[in-house]
Amino acid sequence: QVQLVESGGGLVQSGGSLRLSCAASGSISGVRVMGWYRQPPGKQRELVATITTGGSTVGSTNYVDPVKGRFTISRDNAKNTLYLQMDSLKPEDTGVYYCNAIKPGVVLWGQGTQVTVSS
Repeated sequence: QVQLVESGGGLVQSGGSLRLSCAASGSISGVRVMGWYRQPPGKQRELVATITTGGSTVGSTNYVDPVKGRFTISRDNAKNTLYLQMDSLKPEDTGVYYCNAIKPGVVLWGQGTQVTVSS
């Protein structure tokens, strides 16, 4: 079974950058899609970005409009790690960020890492 652990969150000023990492302790070869979600204070968890890790569209990425052009999702297969590079951060990006991995019949979640962007 895949276990996901996020890291890299912290406090950053508006306009700054952070790189989040999601380390997988097991094989992700059977994972179809991996992604990042976030939960702003007082709001529901929301999609940030996804990357397809299998099938004919392997490598394709998807971003929600608020982060397009600022965030980049990627995966290092050799290190079994998912990344989210976040540039030009805004206070609205504040929240707990979670990575996930989708396998047939299973959705796996990490514990989350806090990102706080100050004005």
